[in-house]
Amino acid sequence: MSTAATLAPMADPALVALFRGASTPTISDNLDRLPGILGLRAFHRSGALLGSALTVRVRAGDNLAIHQALAIARPGEVLVVDGGGDESRALVGDIMKAIAESRGVVGFVIDGAIRDSAVFAQADFPCYARTAIHRGPYKTGPGAINVPVSVGGCTVNPGDIVVGDADGVVTFPPALAERLSEAVRAQEARETEVLQLIRAGRYDGRYAKATN
Repeated sequence: MSTAATLAPMADPALVALFRGASTPTISDNLDRLPGILGLRAFHRSGALLGSALTVRVRAGDNLAIHQALAIARPGEVLVVDGGGDESRALVGDIMKAIAESRGVVGFVIDGAIRDSAVFAQADFPCYARTAIHRGPYKTGPGAINVPVSVGGCTVNPGDIVVGDADGVVTFPPALAERLSEAVRAQEARETEVLQLIRAGRYDGRYAKATN
């Protein structure tokens, strides 16, 4: 597995923007409730994640390829790292967070561990990972950049749209964005109507498919 530090197509910012404010549960519902990254939790204080996937695959506990990916990262990208779910060594910490922010990266999705969790907890830079640990990473490789990766049981391709909030992270290809956005906004409208009926004491169950 060699490191390929090449640029991949980014999702069109206009397509990404369609999902600003959309919740991951609603997106997931309209992806047949099947896709979605499992087993990661948010480490940041607050803030939604929205961007285009910059994918990285590393060997367990090694972050050389992550450093190389950050060197080519572009504003609006989300670093999505397949660390094999290994929790024995941290793959990113406060220094790599600072590097990422300086390059316009909008968040981390790490199938592995992080450290300096207190720094993330005091910031609004979105970071999702399996756990936190004090042990640092190897930096010898190998790794791969801008390849399909498996993160939390979900395949993520370079340039996929990434959305994260308090409920977790979902990803999907840009080709689905316009149709998916329409479905998401339609469900939001139905759910708003249901809540209004409930508050007015007029909900009769006819909208069950639109509720949680």
